[in-house]
Amino acid sequence: MSYKGTVKNGVVVLEPGANLPEGTRVRVEPDAGVTAQDADLDPAFKIGELAVDCGIPDLSVNLDHYLYGHPRVTDAR
Repeated sequence: MSYKGTVKNGVVVLEPGANLPEGTRVRVEPDAGVTAQDADLDPAFKIGELAVDCGIPDLSVNLDHYLYGHPRVTDAR
């Protein structure tokens, strides 16, 4: 099992719910993809992490078609 945390004043502070028994040995590795500034940003900033490939090549052009059944756009500009 792994837990996430942040270094504050030289001490690793784990995320809420990470209850480890006193004296538990741990290994700490920096997460190269996240900086302290990123962690303080609005959660919407990380919305791209939720994106998945749905296999629909024209989704951005025909979103209304797929969501609401509108006619497909054939000449997108």
